Amino acid sequence: MAERKKVLLRLDPAVYEAIARWAADDLRSVNAQLEYALRLALRAMGREPRAARPGNTDDADDSGTPGNAGAPDTSSD
Repeated sequence: MAERKKVLLRLDPAVYEAIARWAADDLRSVNAQLEYALRLALRAMGREPRAARPGNTDDADDSGTPGNAGAPDTSSD
């Protein structure tokens, strides 16, 4: 498994609290929620990460599975 990138991020305390509440609602860690939000933003801007190749976990969601497993459900009922 490829090592994940480590990033130092400074956030406004109010932004952090909002992310932490969102993460708690979704049963994710703050770190996983930040990655989820970044992936949503990338997808919305048409800048999704390249598709996962064997041995490449760059396109894995917070559960470690490749693809859109962590994507929100956009189907209508």
